[in-house]
Amino acid sequence: MAEYQTHTYDVLVLGAGGSGLSAAIKASTDGARVGVITKSLLGKAHTVMAEGGVAAALANVDERDNWKVHFADTMRGGQYLNNWRMAELHAKEAPDRVRELEAWGAVFDRTPQGRILQRNFGGHRYPRLAHVGDRTGLEMIRTLQDHGIHQGMEVHMETTVLTLLLDGGRVAGAFGYDRERGRFLLFRAKAVVLATGGIGRAYRITSNSWEYTGDGHALAYHAGADLMDMEFVQFHPTGMVWPPSVQGILVTEGVRGEGGVLRNKEGRRFMFDDIPENYRNQTADNPEEGWRYTQGDRNSRRPPELLTRDHVARCIVREIKAGRGSPHGGVYLDISWIKEKLSNSEEHIKRKLPSMYHQFKQLADIDITKEPMEIGPTTHYVMGGVKVDAETQMSTLPGLFAAGECAAGLHGANRLGGNSLSDLLVFGRRAGEYAACFAKEHGETAIDSAQIERISREALEPFERRGAAEGPYQIQHDLQNMMQDEVGIVRNEHEMKHALQGLASLRERVRRVAVYGNREFNSGWHTALDLTNLLTVSEAVTRAALDRQESRGAHFREDFPEKDPEAAKFNIVVRQGRDGEMQLERQPISEIPAELKQVIEEMR
Repeated sequence: MAEYQTHTYDVLVLGAGGSGLSAAIKASTDGARVGVITKSLLGKAHTVMAEGGVAAALANVDERDNWKVHFADTMRGGQYLNNWRMAELHAKEAPDRVRELEAWGAVFDRTPQGRILQRNFGGHRYPRLAHVGDRTGLEMIRTLQDHGIHQGMEVHMETTVLTLLLDGGRVAGAFGYDRERGRFLLFRAKAVVLATGGIGRAYRITSNSWEYTGDGHALAYHAGADLMDMEFVQFHPTGMVWPPSVQGILVTEGVRGEGGVLRNKEGRRFMFDDIPENYRNQTADNPEEGWRYTQGDRNSRRPPELLTRDHVARCIVREIKAGRGSPHGGVYLDISWIKEKLSNSEEHIKRKLPSMYHQFKQLADIDITKEPMEIGPTTHYVMGGVKVDAETQMSTLPGLFAAGECAAGLHGANRLGGNSLSDLLVFGRRAGEYAACFAKEHGETAIDSAQIERISREALEPFERRGAAEGPYQIQHDLQNMMQDEVGIVRNEHEMKHALQGLASLRERVRRVAVYGNREFNSGWHTALDLTNLLTVSEAVTRAALDRQESRGAHFREDFPEKDPEAAKFNIVVRQGRDGEMQLERQPISEIPAELKQVIEEMR
């Protein structure tokens, strides 16, 4: 019989990033007993790597901004596959969440009048991103953490959840283990909030930290909840490709917001070559106008480098495939050129982009005030996730809530930069509020001891395998290469069907995976247990991408390069069938209310 420690809560939050801490704070203040599980250490969540800012229509820099403009920008960026109600709530509530963060101690950059400063970002019509230099995520986590620890929540650090526990048709808690010592842990809970982030570690080149192995997505899927929009994986256009010491590390969109430009090996600003029709009226058609926009000229239009991430990434890939890329398979991002415009350019860059300057100077000996960076697309974000109710963030499984990157709906086919951080605040808070309500309204749950015995036994099986078994790292390596090459930024039917065959083969190899040593500090064991989640989310992405036979947002099919008007009418939902096979359903998108349709039309 498995030995384990037991903890009991009203609300259990999986993840201690922006959405997890926001959920935990709200649930705690509403009277729930809250437990927080984090795979790493408190304060080390992936949110700290978010740099550019929090998107909120505060209108501090340009009074023309308001929630309606933000709503329309979000819907346009998501190619209208968004959950319109989530987009409406997000745009309306984001300013209050930023002000709340400020009241809790967040120190934002300031305008000369002392208001929160906002910067330009891709896809946003006006300067909208409240920021702290290029360290906004770090300030957010510091503030939420400092505020949250006084709310009475209990935090379990370096803990991995293996499965969600069920009581009939509702969530009853979670079962996992302490990564430091390998001891099993049982968490009883009336409600569970998933705030586990993304899936980037399914790909070879990613800006995501090691924790992003699709845990929340896979836990929800195997518990019976629906996933949605899994075909939409965002490849951030500017990840470092050289030197190897910084490969995959993100270069914030704030570099382009402050005047950085993209050039091919010929030195040409290629983004002017391809401006989408639906953005043409808002995009500069010459470099001078684009520069004026980055310097705050309200009568100028944004430079094409600040178009949506999916479009910029595809333009970069086009240049590389045409032989106009940089020596190491990327293009050049240059902020140093602004010395032609500003006499104090070096000090200006260091003040506006302090992390970018120090990070690349120390890690790669690149001085961004004097030379361009060699960049290319890097796996960054998944728009798909757990299908949730817009108001409550509850999934299709009663008692299971989700927020942040592991939830779907807000972003549609493509996320705008900065919307992720306000997403965490708005819907993390909502998830915590309604999870606490659910816990108050529903009684205690019963735990299935047979499920615990099965999971604990399966978790320890890798220690018992020998003979033809192989280690977990090679399997993870092969998965990442396959997803990068065959289900990456440019897709086609032949390669994705081949990837499905590869995933089946990898599943067989996982059944034979072996680890050595004991359960304490065993990174091989941790990797072996992560593989099931990585394979689950990889299959969901591949099957959904095969089913969507068009190109839209972050999903580009070279065999179906155009948008299909009919495909704009549905989201693809993924769920586990009774036989264990992955099933897909095309669910119609609900009609946008007339008043919101009018908002979209007015903002075109």
